[in-house]
Parts: sequence; structure tokens; C-alpha cells
Amino acid sequence: MDFGFIFASAAGEIFSPTTAAYALAALGLAVHFGYSGLLNFGQAGFMAVGAYGFAISTLTFGVPFFLGLLIAITASAIFALLLGIPTLRLRADYLAIVTIAAAEIVRYIVTTNQLTSVTGSANGLAAFEGGFYAMNPFPEGSYFGMNNRDFFIRVIGWGLVVVCCTLVWLLMRSPWGRVLKGIREDENAVRSLGKNVYAYKMQALVIGGVLGALAGMVFTLPRGAVQPANYGTELTFFLYTCLLLGGLATVLGPVIGAMIFWVVLSLTQGILYGLIESGTITWLNTVQAGQLRYILVGVALMLLMIFRPQGVFGNKKELAFA
Repeated sequence: MDFGFIFASAAGEIFSPTTAAYALAALGLAVHFGYSGLLNFGQAGFMAVGAYGFAISTLTFGVPFFLGLLIAITASAIFALLLGIPTLRLRADYLAIVTIAAAEIVRYIVTTNQLTSVTGSANGLAAFEGGFYAMNPFPEGSYFGMNNRDFFIRVIGWGLVVVCCTLVWLLMRSPWGRVLKGIREDENAVRSLGKNVYAYKMQALVIGGVLGALAGMVFTLPRGAVQPANYGTELTFFLYTCLLLGGLATVLGPVIGAMIFWVVLSLTQGILYGLIESGTITWLNTVQAGQLRYILVGVALMLLMIFRPQGVFGNKKELAFA
């Protein structure tokens, strides 16, 4: 078993585009749940709206990259409004029910056979990333062991993570962010001070949804294809795992949590596959090993919640609202 290759592959996941996408989406959940107390179980739906909004506008209408980006962001904001208007005046569990159902509705809509010409149905859409890579300023060659396309998407993805983390950090240090934290702790007290709690919640839902849409685009661009199977309910739970690993009400927590999540997944997969190929483990095949690694991550998450529930960078004071 080549441990050097296994550890190198796991380390490569730290700055992969997928990790950047998970970091952005988990940061959106931090805005929703960590800072606002909004229990959103449909972040995968926001990612799907962003990815499909960009892909459809590019392939069907032939819009340039930045207009497609604007359409994806606008679509996610509209999606957040549709979810928030009927639920944000109610208890938090209503939002949880609506968001998890809405994410599944989005996934089933794009797989409808009648929309195959637009959404690609179960096969999804492909070949929409040309406008993005046309902006690549890096000439062909090797960059830290990557070709110019891989290096470019990493630069853009992690640059976006840095920008969004900075914006969220500034927002949460502002009076707006302090009101949001107050709503998380006791929205009735904030309402008694004359603040429009409903409006603040809606703004937080839209901002976190936009982060999810950007994550959906970063998630799908390296693949050159968007497929509905990638946006199932389990994706949202993976994002919550990243959030809990790093810390709920933190800015860097979701980023570190995403890195830990993907490094652990890659490491466990590499070790299990190596043990199977070497004959050390005979009672597992590679398919079962792929499922076992998620079980191991789940066990690790349970241990984390028992011994350090605030996450790696979290503060126990931030758990008071939970």
C-alpha cells in the first residue's frame, strides 16, 4: 500500500475546487443557522439553482459569463424569497420543512422529461464552461503540478472564498450583524426594540442563498457538467458536517471544516481501498468501502459533538441559542 500516494491525494483535497465549493455553501449555512438561527435544510437546492441558472442561461440563451453569473445569483435570491415569505413569520421548524422539501422539488423539476431540452433531465447539462475558461489568463503549462485550467479554477474558487469570508466577517461586525445575532438569541427582545425581525431574517436568507448559488457554480465548473444526482438531500447534511466541524457562528470555521471533511474522506477512502487491494481486508469490496467512509465520518462527528460541540474554532458561548 502506497501511503505516500494516499497522503498526497488527501492533502490535495485541501485546496481542491470541490472543497472551495463546500466552504462557500457551508459559509452560507453559517449565515443562516450559525448567525441567524434559521434552520435551512435545503442548501443543496440553492446550489442547484445557481448551477442550473448559470448552465441554462449559457446553453439555452447564449449569454456571456458575467450575465449568466448575475442570472444565477438573481435566481437564488428569488428562490430565497419564495421560501422565506410564507415561513419566516412562523417557527423555525417550518423553514426547515419547507427548505428540505423545496430542494427536492428543484431536483425533481430538473429531471422532468418534458424539460429535457432545457435541463437535460437525469443526464444533466454539459459544455457550458467555455466562457469561464476563455477568461483564463494563465498560459498552457504546469502550475504546482496542475494544468492551467485546474490552476485557474482553484484561483477563482478560493479567491471567491476569501472575498465572501471577508464580506461576511464585515457584515457580522456591523450593526446589521449584531441585530442578526440578537435575533438568533431572542427575536422577541429584538422586536421589542423596534427592529423588523422579518426583514432581517429575509436578508440573511437571501445572502446565505446567494453564497450557496456561488458554491453551486464553483462545484460544477471543474466538472463541465451539472447533474441533478449531485444535489440530493445528503449534500446539505455534508455541508452541516463541515459547519459543525469548524464551528457554527464563525467565519473561518466552515472553511476549515470543509478542508477537514474532504481530507478525512479522501484519507479513509485511500486507506480502505489500499487494504482491500492488498488483501488485508477480504470482507469488503470497494463499493462497501465507499459507504463505510461516510460511517466513519459520522462517528467522528458524533465524537466531536460530545467532546467539542462548539467545533474546532467555535466558542461555547455561541451554543447558547441551540
